Amino acid sequence: MNTNKELNYRLYLQREEEFVRMDLKSEFSYYDNIKQGNIEKVRESFQDIRKDFYKGNGTLSDHPVKNNIYHLVVSAAIVSRLCIAAGLPHDEAYTLTDIYIRKADVARTPEEVIDLIEALHIDFATRMHNLKKKNVNSLYVRRCIDYIYNHLQEPITLEKLAHREKLNPSYLSKLFSKETGVPLRNYIQNVKIETAKNMLEETTFSISDIALSLGYSSQSSFTYSFRMHTGTTPSKYRAEYNYTKLPF
Repeated sequence: MNTNKELNYRLYLQREEEFVRMDLKSEFSYYDNIKQGNIEKVRESFQDIRKDFYKGNGTLSDHPVKNNIYHLVVSAAIVSRLCIAAGLPHDEAYTLTDIYIRKADVARTPEEVIDLIEALHIDFATRMHNLKKKNVNSLYVRRCIDYIYNHLQEPITLEKLAHREKLNPSYLSKLFSKETGVPLRNYIQNVKIETAKNMLEETTFSISDIALSLGYSSQSSFTYSFRMHTGTTPSKYRAEYNYTKLPF
C-alpha cells in the first residue's frame, strides 16, 4: 500500500492548521511516572492533559468516541509494555489492557473514554507502585520507598529519611536492608540509575539535564555513579542502545 500521497496531503493540512504533535520527551516523561509508580504525579499530570486532551494528538477517526478509543488503545499498548519491561507480569499487564479496551468499546461519550484513559494510567501506576513494595511489611520502609520515588530530583540520604520517620539512622538502615534485601543507600542509587537508563533510552535529554533531574550535584558525579553501577558511561550507554535499535 503506497501511502505517500495521503501522507503528504495530511502533513500539508497539519502545517496549514499549525498542528504540532506532543513533544516526545514530555510524553515519555509522563509515561515514566506510570512505570515508576508515581501515582500522584500521574494523577496531577493527567489533569493538565485533560484540559486540552486533543492538543498534540492526531485525529484517528472522524467519530469522536472512536477517535478517543483509538487513543486509549495506543496509550494502553505503550504503558503495558513499559510496565512489563519494569517487572509487571505480562499476563497481568495484557489482561488489564484488554479490560480497559472492552470498557472503552461500550463507551457512549468521548469524555467517558478520557475517564477510562486516566483510570488505566492510574491503575498501572498503582500496580507498579505496589510491585516495588511487594516484600515490604514495615510502614516506615514503605514510606521511605514512596519518598524515594517521589523525590528523585532531590539528594536523598539515610539521615534525611530517618529524620522524616523519627527513627535512629542505624535502626532504619538495618530495617530497610532486612525488608528489601538491599542497603538503603544502594536502593536509592539503583532507583536513580534505572530511571537514568530509561531517560537515556527514551528521551533526548542531555546528560547534564538528566543528572540535574535526578538530584546529582554535577554531571561528573552522575557519570561516576552511573559507571560504577553499569560499567559504562551515560553517553556510551545511550550510543549503544541507539545502535542496537538500528535495522540490519
